[in-house]
Amino acid sequence: MDYQAVIGLEVHAELQTQSKMFCGCRVVDSTTHEPNRYTCPVCAGMPGALPVANQRAVQLALMVALALKCKVAPESIFARKNYFYPDLPKGYQISQYERPLATDGHISIPTADAERKIRIRRVHLEEDTGKLLHRESGACERGASLVDLNRAGVPLLEIVSEPDLRSEAEATTYAKALHAILTYLGVNSGDMEKGVIRYEANISVREHGSETLATRTEIKNLNSFRALQRSLQYEIERQIVAREAGSPVRQQTLGWNEARGVTVAQRSKEHAHDYRYFPEPDLPPLQIDPEWVQHIRADLPELPAEKTERFRAMGLNEYDARVLVAQRPVAEFFETAMRAGAEAHPPVHAKTIANWVSSQLFGLLNTAGVSIEKAQITPERLVHLLALLQAERISANSAKQVLREMVATGAEPQAIISERGMDQVSNPEAIAQAVKKVLEDNPEQLESYFSGKETLANWFFGQVMRATAGRANPVIVRAALQTALQHKVDSSSPE
Repeated sequence: MDYQAVIGLEVHAELQTQSKMFCGCRVVDSTTHEPNRYTCPVCAGMPGALPVANQRAVQLALMVALALKCKVAPESIFARKNYFYPDLPKGYQISQYERPLATDGHISIPTADAERKIRIRRVHLEEDTGKLLHRESGACERGASLVDLNRAGVPLLEIVSEPDLRSEAEATTYAKALHAILTYLGVNSGDMEKGVIRYEANISVREHGSETLATRTEIKNLNSFRALQRSLQYEIERQIVAREAGSPVRQQTLGWNEARGVTVAQRSKEHAHDYRYFPEPDLPPLQIDPEWVQHIRADLPELPAEKTERFRAMGLNEYDARVLVAQRPVAEFFETAMRAGAEAHPPVHAKTIANWVSSQLFGLLNTAGVSIEKAQITPERLVHLLALLQAERISANSAKQVLREMVATGAEPQAIISERGMDQVSNPEAIAQAVKKVLEDNPEQLESYFSGKETLANWFFGQVMRATAGRANPVIVRAALQTALQHKVDSSSPE
């Protein structure tokens, strides 16, 4: 039987504010700062402490809502979401439920068939919990779990999609598109390894063609695209096997064990009534001024979809444009390089720059384990190198070697070329002499060539390039080689 996956994603993204959602405590990196130093009675849940909403967090949330084409509610309500967990100091989380900040948005993503809109059900504000640190040994013989409240109260934005995704590939594409929007807006750092974006996937499978939603499971706290894709792939296959065997799929919350590559049951899946939502009595309704919304909308930066279309209008294909736009630092590097290329004489075109960035530069940065924003090479120096290549001052192979040195040291390309004597040889007489010597030094191969083994022409070409340390202009080498071989053929033919 043919089955279809039905997937919806909930995304929790920390907002880059200086202070927490409902108090003045500083927001810090919980992975590097001393635990429990940035807390107060409000975020620690002390009795009698009163929360106050962070205006900057609301502004950043509105930016995301507008970028996702959502309808912004003129009035939204904060609610108490009641549940117990060791890193939730109040015993409840301040969130939004029945009346969220924004609803009814969408993201367009490319799929195997065509571009498709994935609907956004809601965008709402809440506060993050603290963080549990598990120790193998500690206060008790069986180990211990410690609580760090530095993260408690950090502003969180939850973005909930409709169940419009049909495969792990589509879900990953959607997650990457949302990640790009959040980083382009500057509302989130995008550093998933530090947990600043966390994905939760709701997944069920049904017979292909059916419109009925089957029992779903939820995979919690996925903090990488790899974990998202692998966990969904595993869970889809697990549910299909269960259905084929006639076993029920239980509605439950799952964790993902990366080492074992399996989902693990954590608890039965909660329903909304389990949390006993009710309006937060210590916070008034959140009133949104329509003029403020219009100012925020007018100040939105160019978003990934718009940038992709602009890059395509410059001559890039769909794939190259999406690769360069996927990460904001890469797009900014490319745009700076394009401006430098337009000022070069003659100009270095966008397509040339894109090819070198996406193939050569990405490969070197990945090998070095360095992100483009921390790389020593500058966009202007990359363009300088390409201009030298375009002017035939250096060969393509040599240019790749120079680029490798530029990535490692940040040095100027001409300095590397001069120091290593890598200037391309384009003197026809010098190249003709190199060709002549190679033919004279290899009489047996030359005889085989005359006997019909014409592929040896490529071997002769390689020998000339080796003899010139790769510095000879390959176009001139091929022309000189063809001329020399033809001359020998003509001179050996009977009159």
